[in-house]
Amino acid sequence: MARTRIAALRLDGEHAEQKREEIRRTFHATFSLYEQLFDHLAEPAAWYEKAIPLRHPLIFYFGHSATFYVNKLQVAGLIGQRLDPRLESVFAVGVDEMSWDDLDETHYDWPSVDDVRQYRQQVRELVDGLIREMPLSLPITWDSPWWVILMGIEHENIHLETSSVLMRQLPLSRVRPVEAFRPWTSAGAAPDNILQAVASGAVRLGKERADPRYGWDNEYGLHQAALQTFHASRFLVSNQEFLAFVEQDGYSASRWWSVEGDRWRRFSQARHPTFWVPDQGVWRLRLIAEERPMPWNWPVEVNALEADAFCRWKSAQTGQSLRLPSEDEWQRLRDLSGLADCAAWDDAVPGNIGLAGGCSPCRVDQFKQGNFYDVIGNVWQWTATPIYPFPGFEVHPLYDDFTVPTFDQQHNLIKGGSFISFGNEMQQEARYAFRRHFFQHAGFRYVTSPNALPEVPVYESDALVSQYAEFHYGREYYGVPNFAVEVARIAVEAMAGKPLRRALDIGCAVGRSSFELARHCPEVTGLDFSARFISVGVQLRERGHFSYTLTEEGELQSYQTADLAALGLTGTAHRVHFFQADACNLRPLYRDYDLVIAANLIDRLHHPRKFLEDIADRILPGGLLVITSPYTWLEEYTARTEWLGGFKRDGENLSTFDALREILSGPFRLRDDSPQDLSFVIRETARKYQHSIAQVTVWERL
Repeated sequence: MARTRIAALRLDGEHAEQKREEIRRTFHATFSLYEQLFDHLAEPAAWYEKAIPLRHPLIFYFGHSATFYVNKLQVAGLIGQRLDPRLESVFAVGVDEMSWDDLDETHYDWPSVDDVRQYRQQVRELVDGLIREMPLSLPITWDSPWWVILMGIEHENIHLETSSVLMRQLPLSRVRPVEAFRPWTSAGAAPDNILQAVASGAVRLGKERADPRYGWDNEYGLHQAALQTFHASRFLVSNQEFLAFVEQDGYSASRWWSVEGDRWRRFSQARHPTFWVPDQGVWRLRLIAEERPMPWNWPVEVNALEADAFCRWKSAQTGQSLRLPSEDEWQRLRDLSGLADCAAWDDAVPGNIGLAGGCSPCRVDQFKQGNFYDVIGNVWQWTATPIYPFPGFEVHPLYDDFTVPTFDQQHNLIKGGSFISFGNEMQQEARYAFRRHFFQHAGFRYVTSPNALPEVPVYESDALVSQYAEFHYGREYYGVPNFAVEVARIAVEAMAGKPLRRALDIGCAVGRSSFELARHCPEVTGLDFSARFISVGVQLRERGHFSYTLTEEGELQSYQTADLAALGLTGTAHRVHFFQADACNLRPLYRDYDLVIAANLIDRLHHPRKFLEDIADRILPGGLLVITSPYTWLEEYTARTEWLGGFKRDGENLSTFDALREILSGPFRLRDDSPQDLSFVIRETARKYQHSIAQVTVWERL
């Protein structure tokens, strides 16, 4: 097997000047290879014709990958002015198809091909100059100015691949063969596919910050899973294996398709894979610039919806429950393959990847890797896993929309790389995801597995819920300690010397104080009127993590995860149970507590006096009631006639603390250490915070 056309870069080393020259060579090789790809366009009209309605014509992508360098270099402060503001506006952002029926009818005044070629040459010279002149220290990290150069190289690798897919979808008359992208020729009958066992074991996904190779933001962090033994198809599904699905009217029977897949099937009127061409009773396969008799032993290339439908159909034919593998299961195959990572491919590439053998798929039985074929290379492999962030995920500030828009449950991960994958795409940690109706150089293998598909977080976008998730589980701001943790601490310290068997956290919101109490109490009940809030605590108890968005500025958001393990709360989380309840109308079963916490609750109740008058009967003698409140009475929550204090009565000021003493003085004794003040900070945006002070009072049941 030959070498890859462009070797993968490492970001470390002992000689900075050698690394500088290596980066310079890789930049020029990548930039030139992309320009060579466009030699496939046989006539001027090919540059301006849309291959598919949801993508720009190819002239856009020819300019876009160059503009990317300029835009990112300017954001990073490495250049003071643009090269061509008009072109950099036209080529800035592509069409991210939001749905298969979301047609883009916008018309653009595209520049000439010659103008874009001249612009690309200007960008080449600009970047070359920066590579030659910028100070370089090793290793390069994602905080380094050099990361922008590496980002541009990897971005161009992505568009090399996606542009080649669009060329496969242009009319054949618009393209011509190019020697540098010659396809494979060997073809024949496909081998019978069989299921083979994949041994049980643990998998670990995620890059460390110190990894000596470039990574996109979604690759960093840590995800671990233990897998049971499962079975996977020895080969990728071939054109021949998929043919039976086509011939048995798989595209006509809605029963094989998911709801989403059936909608796409009906809309697209698909009757076969998009690269299959019917020709007088025989099938031909469309490549970038030619059609050829169907190579039946090449992998079929389909979208995720088609792959899923095939698995449903195949399950019915075989009596086995087949599905696409999860990302974890693909990683287990990768771990057992015996393959080194791409940085070690010095002499020969172990598969059909990096244009090392040809610019097309090849036989599914050509590259054995461990007990399976094409664990990497040939075509990308669809997984059943929507992309999600690993714990520890951070958005790179220079490209904050690379991954974040895909955390929507609509983009499934593809793994393994294809024949035209380079750089980061060849790494085992690579995580790329596309909408399930999207066409890529992608196929699939199937598995039958006892492993549950991993839970992929849906990011909570409810602004108030997210705000409270950050308030309870996020960072501390301006040196103010976590309020929920402090409330629990005060309550537990006040219980010193008293039995703490059962605790009630009423108005628990998203549950942090409840989990903190469970460190010290074997039975904790968290109650809140808001089902939205309660669902956070329930998810944390059941799953250990909860993901949410934070508003940074305007429409810009960041993505966060509350993780009980990181907070040391997993060992006692089972002691907590959450329920929805009205604090002013509690069911009889909520009684006999040693401790009740009502944190920042009373000034949000419709009948706060009724709550206070009833709560005594739910606390055991000697037990404690801990109340905190900033006393921010608002008529949107509590009718003016129901306010406990904050007004004049009989001409005299009546504070809420005065009212608490009046209402609670019969069944309770105010502890000597009350009241005390407790500050808290609630984050609204990156530049707006609420800083409030709650008064804490501790009452002992007589």
